[in-house]
Amino acid sequence: MKAPRVVVITAWLVALGITAAALVMAFVPWVQTANGDGLVVALNPDDRAADVSSLVSGRISEWYVKDGEQVKAGQPIARVIDLDPDYLTRLAAERAQIEAEIAAVTQSRATAMLDVNRASALLRDGLIARRDYELAQIKVAEGGAKLAESRAKLQRIDVQLARQSSQVVRAPRDGRIQTVNAALSGGVVSPGSVLATVAPETAERAVALYIDGRDIALVRPGQQVRLEFEGWPAIQFSGWPSVAQGIFDGRVRAVDPTSNAGGLFRVLVEPAPGKRPWPDLRFTKLGAKVRGWIQMETVRVGYELWRQLNDFPLEFSKDIKDSINAKGGKSAGDDYGVAKDDDATVRKAGKPK
Repeated sequence: MKAPRVVVITAWLVALGITAAALVMAFVPWVQTANGDGLVVALNPDDRAADVSSLVSGRISEWYVKDGEQVKAGQPIARVIDLDPDYLTRLAAERAQIEAEIAAVTQSRATAMLDVNRASALLRDGLIARRDYELAQIKVAEGGAKLAESRAKLQRIDVQLARQSSQVVRAPRDGRIQTVNAALSGGVVSPGSVLATVAPETAERAVALYIDGRDIALVRPGQQVRLEFEGWPAIQFSGWPSVAQGIFDGRVRAVDPTSNAGGLFRVLVEPAPGKRPWPDLRFTKLGAKVRGWIQMETVRVGYELWRQLNDFPLEFSKDIKDSINAKGGKSAGDDYGVAKDDDATVRKAGKPK
């Protein structure tokens, strides 16, 4: 009995489809990637947003800036005055009193030194008792102690005056006022209270990507990265980077040795030299979201599908294996901080059975 024509055609189509899929999986190359999301960050810590804090306690009497205003380094941000309006006057009067005490004690000590010299001469002539000479020495020592105490008081007063001279809070760097803590207006502030935040307008940018621990073992400085910035039109094909559009190039700068609380590892990415520059800071501001693909090894589509379905780690490249052999048979786990038993498991899982 002859099979229906529809069944024959369907069988041929299925066979051709399976054959085509097998050929694609066996011969079409695929670039393995470790993908993750992240943010645009400032590479230099001095280029990151900085909090402007009060150095003294008191209350804010005047603001010199507004939200969004551009400021220069040293420009006044706010004035903080003491809760006691006569505090500075009292400090100045107390300082003058201590200076007078120091002058009096210095004069008294000088007189006591003269008495010691005279008592020493009289003691040698046998005209006074040794106790009188020792009492004169005690007065000199007491004068020295009082002088040291008065100078310590003067130093404390000077420290308080120096702190009060910091009542005008100034911008630490050039930038733009991002936020002003207006809730503190008229209220009491303490040392360390954040009054405003200054964000830079120019910065050396980098991207902080967060990569799953399954892929982080083979992420190394110098690897190429493809980046898609938030709000920038782009089309990305993970396995065929040559057909991507609106994607920018980067290079792995550093990999954190430990993960964050969520088990993800931070990878710092810098602009790739000799490639198209990243979008201007107007379009990719600090804190903007980024999606990145770190380019790993080139394998066949079938192997990558099999790896993804089995959740296997990325394959060690031939270059890495050669470098390991050149080091005298050192295991891959030694290079990447993996125990020997775990390294054996990785190598076993990374190859088809």
